[in-house]
Amino acid sequence: MSDSTWVSTSLPYLTPQGKGQPEAWASEAAAQGGKGTQRIAYAGEAPPPEEVATLLELPAEETVIVRRRVIELDGKPCELTDTYYPAHIARGTRLAEEGKIPGGAVTLLAALGHVGVRVREDVTARMPSPEERDLLHLGPDEPVLHLSRITLDGDDRPFQADMMVMPALRRRLSYEIRIG
Repeated sequence: MSDSTWVSTSLPYLTPQGKGQPEAWASEAAAQGGKGTQRIAYAGEAPPPEEVATLLELPAEETVIVRRRVIELDGKPCELTDTYYPAHIARGTRLAEEGKIPGGAVTLLAALGHVGVRVREDVTARMPSPEERDLLHLGPDEPVLHLSRITLDGDDRPFQADMMVMPALRRRLSYEIRIG
């Protein structure tokens, strides 16, 4: 895969996959000539960070299911993604387990009756924490992009929050918005 700018769009990650289709990251990486994989670093119940509790509209004492993943491109880490679900939705499902989910989490959520119809994303640039720098193999002066995403259902209820950290260099986020 070349070292050119990586262009990423969010839509494939918000749409359930058809039966037998690979998850969105593997498809996106393959379309650009690479191999996209992910390693599940942790999956289970935990208290949510304050930002996540706010996005999911949860009381501070409520727990969530979190899936912490290291996203890799051609065997090298390129993104850190923590995805949070209200425990009442994800407890006892594959979302709470460290194994891969056939078709991806969005496909499983749709099968459970949770389909996203609206998403809010917020992107900021900052310097990485020492742990992020180490996990992403970054130099001391390399910034990251932090993307937070909340997915809402048809009744405007939030059911998934994503916190992503990726190297800012050679990265471009692309958005297309339909109005009306």
